Amino acid sequence: MTTPDSNSTPRLGILPALIFSSRWLQVPLYLGLIVAQGVYVVLFLKELWHLIEGATSLSEQHMMLIVLGLIDVVMISNLLMMVIVGGYETFVSRLRLQDHPDQPEWLSHVNASVLKVKLAMAIIGISSVHLLKTFIAAGNIGLPAIANPSLAGADTVTSEGVMWQTIIHAVFILSALGIAWTDRIMLGVGKVPKA
Repeated sequence: MTTPDSNSTPRLGILPALIFSSRWLQVPLYLGLIVAQGVYVVLFLKELWHLIEGATSLSEQHMMLIVLGLIDVVMISNLLMMVIVGGYETFVSRLRLQDHPDQPEWLSHVNASVLKVKLAMAIIGISSVHLLKTFIAAGNIGLPAIANPSLAGADTVTSEGVMWQTIIHAVFILSALGIAWTDRIMLGVGKVPKA
């Protein structure tokens, strides 16, 4: 009688193999996100050049808005990296980065649950930057754009827009808390209470 080799992978039936192999259909999606990451690099460099070019002529408030825009691009880029690396590792295939000096710290314990919470926190961070930009521009509500030409787009900020953006930000925070709370409950269900 032969014993199965512990290192061999079990052979799947045709339908399970097809279903399991369908995960590779996500690869073009992750490659598309890598292209989007490249576009964000171009946008960052364009905004950085705009900041350097206007360093002596822009107002402090306008420079602050540009810097917040740069931070926003970096945070969205970080979000893209979490989705690309974490999503591929979780849903498609292992990257086999163990013992690699550049392996992200969070990747060693990533799963769908951790990824959801990390993404929610990143979205809150991005929303915070957008809200701060809105609050800075909100000082010009009601003023014509010509009254303060150093603030591009400030004439589009309305009190109703500020209110809705604040409400949406609060909903993001509540959603992230709900996701974290639900995950904590789910982890607690499988645990046996200590005697």
